[in-house]
Amino acid sequence: MRIWATIKSFPIILITSVIIITGCSSNDTAKREIKEYVYPSPPDQARFYFDRMLRSSQNVEFETEDQQISRYLTGSTRKADGMLKPFDIAVHKGRIFVSDPAMRKIHIFDVREFHYSVTEPATDSTLTKPFGIDVDAVGNLYVIDSGAGDIKIYDRDGKYLRKIGNKELFSMPTGLAVSKDGTRVYISDTGGVSTQEHHILEFDVQSGELLRTIGTRGKGDLEFNLPKDIALDDEKNHLYVVDSGNFRVQVIDLNNGTLVRQFGKIGRQLGNFSRPKGIDIDKDKNVYVSDAAFGNFQIFNPEGQLLMFIGERGNQIGPGVYMLNSGLTIDEDGRVLIADQYHRKVDVFRPAALSKTDGYLGLIENLTEEEYKKLKAEIDAKKAATKK
Repeated sequence: MRIWATIKSFPIILITSVIIITGCSSNDTAKREIKEYVYPSPPDQARFYFDRMLRSSQNVEFETEDQQISRYLTGSTRKADGMLKPFDIAVHKGRIFVSDPAMRKIHIFDVREFHYSVTEPATDSTLTKPFGIDVDAVGNLYVIDSGAGDIKIYDRDGKYLRKIGNKELFSMPTGLAVSKDGTRVYISDTGGVSTQEHHILEFDVQSGELLRTIGTRGKGDLEFNLPKDIALDDEKNHLYVVDSGNFRVQVIDLNNGTLVRQFGKIGRQLGNFSRPKGIDIDKDKNVYVSDAAFGNFQIFNPEGQLLMFIGERGNQIGPGVYMLNSGLTIDEDGRVLIADQYHRKVDVFRPAALSKTDGYLGLIENLTEEEYKKLKAEIDAKKAATKK
């Protein structure tokens, strides 16, 4: 694996004369010159570009000419279903799931199908405080509901399937990771000041049985202090844990319950942690960690050495600017998605090797209404065929 250069300063904004369709929808007619954000800054080789920002349903839905005319004649404004405090993200083939505990919702943004929705109500347990989320290989969604004290499972379309676990098993659950085959789900229990239940729980998805508990409160190996987000490496069966109160990442071999490695310490320098929250790994086993105090996410190689970082802290909304960033995830093509609760957004970054139109979250540029209707008809036909 190629080692990247460590970034010594915040990335520079490159301005390029690119004309694109702007506004909240993909078919607005106003045009302007935009800035292209590249990370790291020149002369270092580009590794990532800022791709897009999601704030509401308008960012994925297509407004037809008839709808625009209707709004004009009635004097109405375009409907926008937004987020209040996006916490965690999961993604499956262009469909983005965002947990929002403040709204008691899971938002679903489908970039390829131009569609926004939310998960349907559970039949046996009200969704009250959804925190950590993840998807299996077929797109089933798993949600840890800290308020209800259970794990809710939905299909890819947001249809509620069932729940496992119960409130007696958890203290303050926040993070969730599921195996790709959908057989095991892991929960990080953050605990609190008055409990030693700062640990990881493993469940059998089919039976709902608690298989084992890993760790307790402490500073030693396989001990945790306020564990937050977790990520699962299915290939090696390793679990990555943001041990936030100990300002480190611990990597656990789930085959034998031993510590593989740990890295990180408290500090204000690059490579240190202050308020680490979200975590994920890419196909090269590089580790991405979101830190709310720094307003960025840092990227480490598999040995825990810093490669680069993206983002800066700020109270003015903009690409790569964060005040309360939390969960992040990496999609099938290597795009990085990160949530910010303060700015009520999800930012998407793409690897430099990937064109902005490639992949499941690739942008569909300058889409005409005729092209949209053709694509929508194809999507609807595929859905109808699947249901038969």
